[in-house]
Amino acid sequence: MALITEPPTSAPLTTAPPATASRVVPALLAAVFLALYAVFALREHARFRTTGYDLGIFGQAVRAYAEGRAPASEIRAATAPAGFAGDAYPLLGDHFHPVLALLAPLYRLAPHVETLLVAQAALVALAVYVLARSAQHHLPTRKFAPVAIGTACGLGWGVQQLIGFDFHEVAFAVPLLALACRAYLDGRTRAAACWAAGLLLVKEDLGATAAVFGLLLARQDRRTGLALTAGSLLGAALIVYGVVPAFAADGRYVYLAQASPAYGLLDGWHVKALTVLLLLAVTGGLVVRSPLAWLLLPTLAWRFTSANPAHWEPGLHYSAVLVPIALAALVDALRRGVRLPLSVPVAVALLLLPAQPVAALVTPGFWRDTPREAAARRAVELVPDGARVAASNSLAPHLTDRATVHLVADGVLDRRPAVEWIVADVRDAYPAGAVGGVLARAAGESGSGWRVVQEEAGVVVLVRQRA
Repeated sequence: MALITEPPTSAPLTTAPPATASRVVPALLAAVFLALYAVFALREHARFRTTGYDLGIFGQAVRAYAEGRAPASEIRAATAPAGFAGDAYPLLGDHFHPVLALLAPLYRLAPHVETLLVAQAALVALAVYVLARSAQHHLPTRKFAPVAIGTACGLGWGVQQLIGFDFHEVAFAVPLLALACRAYLDGRTRAAACWAAGLLLVKEDLGATAAVFGLLLARQDRRTGLALTAGSLLGAALIVYGVVPAFAADGRYVYLAQASPAYGLLDGWHVKALTVLLLLAVTGGLVVRSPLAWLLLPTLAWRFTSANPAHWEPGLHYSAVLVPIALAALVDALRRGVRLPLSVPVAVALLLLPAQPVAALVTPGFWRDTPREAAARRAVELVPDGARVAASNSLAPHLTDRATVHLVADGVLDRRPAVEWIVADVRDAYPAGAVGGVLARAAGESGSGWRVVQEEAGVVVLVRQRA
């Protein structure tokens, strides 16, 4: 990449507008996207489009924090490493995301997984506000700048994929990166370092991003930048080789095995190229004209060397962290005098919009319940509070707030204490073949077997008969 290497000066390169009047437009943009994404996410949940993997898992994690327990998930135990015999898998042995504890007070006030969905929408809205304000501050002569940059963030494909697929801890990284990049552009190196350091509490792979950020800051403030780089590298190493293995059932960080440079670098480039092209398109190619572009490389590196093809593509939530970096880099390039119509990032976002999750908001079917959804709603209402449940993937997050929920998977009927209810949609495809196998075994059990409570539109509810 042909990157600009000279750092910005400690003072802004442009004169900022009056602070008080300029907050209105960014705040309105943030409010619009907060409402848009909260409504979309809540309706998706009501339509049973959220899943145990991952909303159910994170719901169990936040519920544990709210109850003063270490984060653990009965759902995650379904795919735990061989040899795990517990009831709930310790989630800090899977990924390092203590930032989730910040949601515990909100969950205590509103103990529902919907709280996580609204919080995620709010985190995205905060990033929209920060980037719009940054555009206002550094591009004061371009009146459309805050609207263009804020809209490009809110409609960014990575952000939409995050909103469109459950809840994920990386939602916290989106505003943290926006805040860190804005402080960098402002020349506030210590503030930038503090925001970037917070990435270590979001997910272990973001330690590399924080370390690269430190190298950028070192060109302005050597001591602060190198301290951030050293601390991030040390922290990430301790997390991957110390903290996570200490919690893990098998004593290791399992995702190291997914890094396969030989396989990752040689395969899938038609998919990887699309991810890179989207980054270039949304910034009119100017992302490479700012040193901030270096922050994209750690995330792209681990994704493109992964043995999991799902990491290569632009979909899912993995691209969410790239959006604030790319748009901050665009602001940096524009304030240096590089010319680009601000309609470009907005036009690209709008062009991609029909293929994005939120496009469903304008379809009539999005707002109508199907027979399957109505049956699923009646099914989860049959389960009493405090019950031990085996639920299929699409039904699980609707029960985690008030029951102990396992995923319908191989071995779930052997759990001890035993599950008392099975609530399953026979069309749930994950884990593959699990629903049919569990239902067949339940039907074949004698003695203290199972009684069918509901069987409607492919949704089945069974209760264990007491001896």
